[in-house]
Amino acid sequence: MGTKPNARTGVEEPTPYALVPASAEPVNDRVVFGDVPDDVERFDTDSSFYFVTVTAPSQSVLSWVAGRNDPAVSFLTEEDKFGSRTPTQRREINLQAMRTAEQEAQFLALTTLGYDAEIVPGEVIVQEVLCLEVADDGTCALFPPSAEFIEAADTVLEADGVALDSVADLSAVLSDKQPGDTVDLLIDRPEVGEMTVEIELTSSPEDPDRTIVGFRPFDTQVVTLPFEVDIETNQIGGPSAGLAFTLALIDELSPGDLTGGRNIAVTGTVDLEGNVGAIGGLPQKVSAVHQNGVDVFIVPASQPELQSPEPGEPDERQRLDDAGKGQVQIIPVATLDEALAALVELGGDPVVPVGAR
Repeated sequence: MGTKPNARTGVEEPTPYALVPASAEPVNDRVVFGDVPDDVERFDTDSSFYFVTVTAPSQSVLSWVAGRNDPAVSFLTEEDKFGSRTPTQRREINLQAMRTAEQEAQFLALTTLGYDAEIVPGEVIVQEVLCLEVADDGTCALFPPSAEFIEAADTVLEADGVALDSVADLSAVLSDKQPGDTVDLLIDRPEVGEMTVEIELTSSPEDPDRTIVGFRPFDTQVVTLPFEVDIETNQIGGPSAGLAFTLALIDELSPGDLTGGRNIAVTGTVDLEGNVGAIGGLPQKVSAVHQNGVDVFIVPASQPELQSPEPGEPDERQRLDDAGKGQVQIIPVATLDEALAALVELGGDPVVPVGAR
């Protein structure tokens, strides 16, 4: 899972990594409830939603030759795999994205069912300074100007005199600024105290049009739920299981069976409004779904592979069909509501909110 890499196929010389199928595993088995009030009903099902993962191991010349014509293999350079991050940074980013996806899935599932849940943005705490350019040996070759002034664990209290209650507040202050502009930050450093620093801004290495300070914040948002629920992710990284998590939680807490008694694979990010976002490695995930005996796959409608190709460009839709050996039904959805409607069309039971039971 994780952000979409610049995956390549049909390359003429070996690359250091290959994006390949990993697994398709039941989500429902990973849902764990704590103390649940007596008025909260749980419903057992004989089927499950599956979340799907990919992996990008190092490859040999032999594996490159073997995978050149495999629709479920994409070749990656060092930059494709890690971008402007070091391997350690990329791993931590993906783990944080998974934690956020889990929290937001809990919130979205419970509010869809009519339970009271709340997400409270947290304060702005520096997790690490970003790396703008990675050296060939995987170390950071270029840090942003902010590296001279901010450190991990700093809390950013104000930006240009504006109090910051969340990362969104900082983004708002930066929205009118350009790379090379400066911003005055009031920070609180552990065991040192408060100080004001003037920082030259830079552009995001992943989005040059976005102006940034140059640090990655901790995920400090807090989700308040009416009862304890957890999804065991086992250190799997990335946000692409968000929709699968949401559907599995709804299934556990709604009468009947959302899947209609069949196993259904799901991938896609999902935000707090229920919008489903694109993910990386879709051909690999289609292959993993097929290899695990699942024949229905709900995916984001915005996937580039599902769009009509430009003249002269290959049709990625055929690649998806080939990756699944023609045996995986792909269902595109743009929202959580569309996913729930698609499940009903497949024979699943509709969601019944708590107030309608």
